[in-house]
Amino acid sequence: MSDTKTIEAYNLNAEDYHTRFPVEKPNKALIMFMEELPEGGRILDLGCGPGNWARFMKEAGFDVDATDASLEMVKIARDAFGINARKATFDEISGSAVYDGVWANFSLLHAERSAFPKHLTALNEALKPGGAFHIGMKLGADANRDRLDRFYTYYEENELLQHLKDAGFETLNVKTGKEVGLAGNEDPFALILCKKPTE
Repeated sequence: MSDTKTIEAYNLNAEDYHTRFPVEKPNKALIMFMEELPEGGRILDLGCGPGNWARFMKEAGFDVDATDASLEMVKIARDAFGINARKATFDEISGSAVYDGVWANFSLLHAERSAFPKHLTALNEALKPGGAFHIGMKLGADANRDRLDRFYTYYEENELLQHLKDAGFETLNVKTGKEVGLAGNEDPFALILCKKPTE
């Protein structure tokens, strides 16, 4: 994510986000994701926010590389959960066969539509063969800003699945639903678990 207004919105609302959306235990999506990984595997938490999910990955014994474009979110992840988080944007995804898993839970929805395929391809390259990829995205069409001035790009479910296929991923599981976010809107979403083929 490199949209400055979105990053600033998260910087300004980091503490509110942390206190309003506490996570007490891993959800089914995270459990499914971790079950696909080798013991002690290395995970990229792309857009870690306040570190809610990275915390459970760390507690489960995984080596977590937690990144976020918001410095305030990074600080909370460090202070609240002892996560060794670092500030980084989507454009800084690099490396080949570095991670056993990538967790991108409602982060890549802030990427421009034109940049989305590039980011997916970079993540596929960063995964080891057989590596797991979780992506959470809001569903819909077009792009806009919410009342907090955060930028969003929306995709239909089939469109998302095609993007993942084009980037070289095999889809394992899809879950859809609705939830209320920081801006107060109830939005439809998709949680998709994929794998990078071994060959």
